[in-house]
Amino acid sequence: MKKGKLLMAVMLMMMLVAESSFAEGEVVFDFSADHYGKYIWRGQNLNDDIVFQPGLSASYNGLTVGIWGNMELTKINDCRNEVTEYDYSLDYSGDVPGMEGVGYSVGVIYYNFPNTNVQDTLEAYCGFGFDLPLSPSVTWYLDLDEAEGSYVSLGIEHSIEEIFRIGPDVPVAMETGASLGWGSGSYNKYYWGTDQTKLNDLVLSASFPFEVAGWTVTPSVNYITLVSDDIRDTDAYGTSSDYFFGGIGASKSF
Repeated sequence: MKKGKLLMAVMLMMMLVAESSFAEGEVVFDFSADHYGKYIWRGQNLNDDIVFQPGLSASYNGLTVGIWGNMELTKINDCRNEVTEYDYSLDYSGDVPGMEGVGYSVGVIYYNFPNTNVQDTLEAYCGFGFDLPLSPSVTWYLDLDEAEGSYVSLGIEHSIEEIFRIGPDVPVAMETGASLGWGSGSYNKYYWGTDQTKLNDLVLSASFPFEVAGWTVTPSVNYITLVSDDIRDTDAYGTSSDYFFGGIGASKSF
């Protein structure tokens, strides 16, 4: 089945599942604009210098459609001021019936890579989050096209409502998180050149959001490392396998 037909079929199925829960409500739009010192995705060093990553989504009663992009801001990949990635997503999220404190998300992501020679691909995913200390979550991504493999992410997070104030009226929060990624043999063969099933990457992050004129401004620090020596040894995305970088973003709901 062609990617486009498969994507349409999955989207139609999600719409039919979600339709039964639709009631009167309002559409909420979310806009974000982030700058990061690097672009590291699932342990893959896609850009070792500054990038700009805007996103826009619309949500209605649990159903969210979104578009996200990555723009290169330096000449490191010979794509200065060019968009090298668009991600188109469709997500439906809700609470698992009969299971208090358990939420779920299902969706699809279509990855498009203009101005590069990387092939477009399509992923489906499902995930669960638990209303427990550290808010544990697990998400399974299945590549339906190019990689034809699986990537699983285990995550935890914790938030502190206020750690200090900027002046008398602007509280600054702190949000910390960690995730551990695992790749199947076929997934790792496509992305890393090794057909071994491995734990791939570990991500540690801390961000400090605060409100300014109706916008949420979020400075962050991030540390990402590859867990598997076999993945490290491929050098598929550079010789360095440990990355520490910062970022700052602004977001608004309307």
